[in-house]
Amino acid sequence: MAAALVAGGLTGVLVATPAQATEYSSALKVAGVQYDAPGSDNNSCTTGNTKAEYVTIKNFSRTTRVNLKGYVVKDAVGNSYTFRIDHYLEPGDYVKLRGGKGTESDANNVAYRQNCNFIWNNDRDTIKLIKPGGAYADTHSYTKSANDRDGNGYITFHS
Repeated sequence: MAAALVAGGLTGVLVATPAQATEYSSALKVAGVQYDAPGSDNNSCTTGNTKAEYVTIKNFSRTTRVNLKGYVVKDAVGNSYTFRIDHYLEPGDYVKLRGGKGTESDANNVAYRQNCNFIWNNDRDTIKLIKPGGAYADTHSYTKSANDRDGNGYITFHS
């Protein structure tokens, strides 16, 4: 495109603005977040909707199988969840880390935080995916007004 500008007699500077300031080299990425669970927020373990709030972690590798054991998911204020058992993601596979209580399942691509409180703020937050050794695998900050154009409470990353 710069060559076209010069060839056309126009001069200018092209500045690429990345969607994310830092890109980490990791097969695992935060693919999306349902930060605002459908319905009225209710964090009751028996009748609430915290299970409808989730973050999707996907293995974007084409060849590498990744074990989630030891990975940590954190929000901006330090609420966290650590994958404590073996959970393997094949290339292209994903897991939904949900609020509420339940059983982690490779077959159903799901893990539960074992906590019925909401973790993702409905107006803005930061999602951090951290490798077992402490290095960042991925991170995303969002605001409802800037990133959720259709207002459905879901944002996609790395589409």
